Amino acid sequence: MLNRFVLLVLLCASTSLYASEDKFLGAESCRDCHRGEYEAWTGSHHDLAMQLPAPDTVLGDFNDASFSYNGITTRFYRAGDKYMVRTDGEDGKLSDYEVAYVFGVYPLQQYLLPLSRGRLQALSIAWDARPQSEGGQRWYHLYPDETIDYRDPLHWTGAYQNWNTRCAECHSTDLQKHYDRDSRSFATRYAEIDVSCEACHGPGADHVQLAREGKLDDAHHGGFATGLAQRGLWSFPPGEAIARRGEPLQSRAQIDSCGRCHSRRGTLGDYHYGADLLDTHRLSLPRSPLYHYDGQILDEVYVYGSFVQSRMHQAGVVCSNCHEPHSNALRAPGNGVCAQCHQPASYDTPDHHFHPADSSGASCANCHMPETTYMGVDPRRDHSMRVPRPDLSVVIGTPNACNQCHSDQSPQWALDALREHGISFRDTGSHPARSFAAAELGDSRAVPGLAQLANDSQAAPIWRAAAMEALGQAGGREATQTMASLLYHDDSIIRSSTVRSLEQFVSLPQRYQLLTPLLDDPILAVRMEVAESLAGVPLDQVKPAEADALRALFKEYLAVQEQHTDMPGVLIQLALFHSTRGDAPSAERAYREALVLNSQLLPAYLNLADLLRGQGRDEEARKLLLEALAVAPENGNTLHALGLLEARSENPDAALDYLGKAAARETLGTRHRFVYAIALHDLGQPRQALAELDALHRLFPADQQVLLALANYSAELGDTARARAYADKLLALAPRNSNYQQLRHSLQEK
Repeated sequence: MLNRFVLLVLLCASTSLYASEDKFLGAESCRDCHRGEYEAWTGSHHDLAMQLPAPDTVLGDFNDASFSYNGITTRFYRAGDKYMVRTDGEDGKLSDYEVAYVFGVYPLQQYLLPLSRGRLQALSIAWDARPQSEGGQRWYHLYPDETIDYRDPLHWTGAYQNWNTRCAECHSTDLQKHYDRDSRSFATRYAEIDVSCEACHGPGADHVQLAREGKLDDAHHGGFATGLAQRGLWSFPPGEAIARRGEPLQSRAQIDSCGRCHSRRGTLGDYHYGADLLDTHRLSLPRSPLYHYDGQILDEVYVYGSFVQSRMHQAGVVCSNCHEPHSNALRAPGNGVCAQCHQPASYDTPDHHFHPADSSGASCANCHMPETTYMGVDPRRDHSMRVPRPDLSVVIGTPNACNQCHSDQSPQWALDALREHGISFRDTGSHPARSFAAAELGDSRAVPGLAQLANDSQAAPIWRAAAMEALGQAGGREATQTMASLLYHDDSIIRSSTVRSLEQFVSLPQRYQLLTPLLDDPILAVRMEVAESLAGVPLDQVKPAEADALRALFKEYLAVQEQHTDMPGVLIQLALFHSTRGDAPSAERAYREALVLNSQLLPAYLNLADLLRGQGRDEEARKLLLEALAVAPENGNTLHALGLLEARSENPDAALDYLGKAAARETLGTRHRFVYAIALHDLGQPRQALAELDALHRLFPADQQVLLALANYSAELGDTARARAYADKLLALAPRNSNYQQLRHSLQEK
């Protein structure tokens, strides 16, 4: 009789979990001709990304072990050959679940439990696979400092722990998610359970056929869609301590292939091997709250977004220069990886790193790739490979590698120590991080720095794209001028970000004129941005051929988004698109669906309430906003929305109460505080309005809307001298603004 493990393998190989695409042949078909690569891959993290439960794959303690969290005791036990978990389910009641798969291997392992409608869910109690001497060999919760129960979307049964949506694409080969929106069910398939050869190289049927026919040398990329061998030849020029690539890197094929999974991104349509990453995914840029202001990793961003910021990437370094791609191991131990291109005589010396040889401070990675720990036990290095900057820590609070080790010292201590070694930073005041920090605070003085970065052809494209988006939010002449030069840029990430920024400061008719050439852009992410930006175009008011092109674009946009309506964020994007197109019922449906999947999704509450209010359904909107307030009582955006609703409903006391609370909670930007001041003025408290505006002006002395309100309100109260002073400040900031000139002229002494 077959044992249970073998039987499961045979069943899975012939049933619905495996895709029917016959061009994917499986890793075994690669072994005979590529034995070295196959053996290196076997046992790697890619190979062990997802496995069936068995004595040699389950690392956790299922010997009737227990773990308590938030008043719930979860039990891990065996029932014959089955690995079982008794824990709180979707209704909060204890139930028994059989482990369907083990997920990952080190430094932690999770367990996938089946729920209805084809869902596999990742249990939030994970096994710490590290040695006991390092604190491992224990059960632990991924959210130890939070109170997560069955009503929370972060609970293991919730949308954000769903394997089909959140994990499967990057832990299996040739995944087909197959989500049905109406039934909220999955019929997910894959070609192989793990990340096998074809996950990176693409389907191998053509390659194998060419090999059998002896025609590999005649075929482009050996029958694959793309080639991934881009390490290049590196050498040290005479008298130089840093190696250079022999020939420039011609494409991002390799790093984009890795970036498919090793990046913070959203999936678009079907994956195309060898395509630009943005043709299949939307990429998150190095901006707050995912990254620190200087681009260092903050949230879990998975390497790509930091690596493409680096000087290494700009010099032509690719992933396989440092990592053996089949085993995932480093090319050399310790500083040997860096020594491939940085001569040890110049760099692996106390004269460079200022630490004793062989100490932790002498490690290149510790200084230039500091670690951040995610999922409780998983330290990951920042691949932007930057110089530690304690000076920026002093002025804007970004972290630095010096204080990560010397945690008992201050950033000023680290800065002084570097100065003692002759290291000083001359760009502290002009570093791009300063502009991003100021922009987040709503400080218009950030604009010139952002424009300079966006226009800097020597800067990393991802940095330029981030600057363009921040510039778009700030608006103004610099944004318009920069947009004009970058909208048709060759790099897709700059192009897509520039399109995204337009909506903030360019009118719809202008956007239509500017974006028409991009309706058929070769990169899907760019077309998606164009579709969102032009969603408001009335098709009956443009030429028939242009209307047809827009219809085709909108159809493509909806088809792509409908594939991912298991994601609450995508449903919000769909709702906004439908709302802009004038389809309020479809927008409302999408918002309500998002709230079913995540009952704590505040943007869905706020946007839906705004949609309802626009239809005159104020009472429904009020009820919805109060529900949102119950979810997050201190949320400023909800309080602000309630204040505006009560103001429109002519409930001045309630309006000022809500708006005042929102203003009191605002720490970034000026919108809530500014609107509160305007409301005070409009509701009969002009002097209190002036006091609020004056406090805001002290924080943001270059904010022109605050200055304009101060000038007008001061004049209204008869304080012409103060009004003139504010008008003078406006003219100093924008001397050619005709409205400011007219205001100042009206305030001339008589």
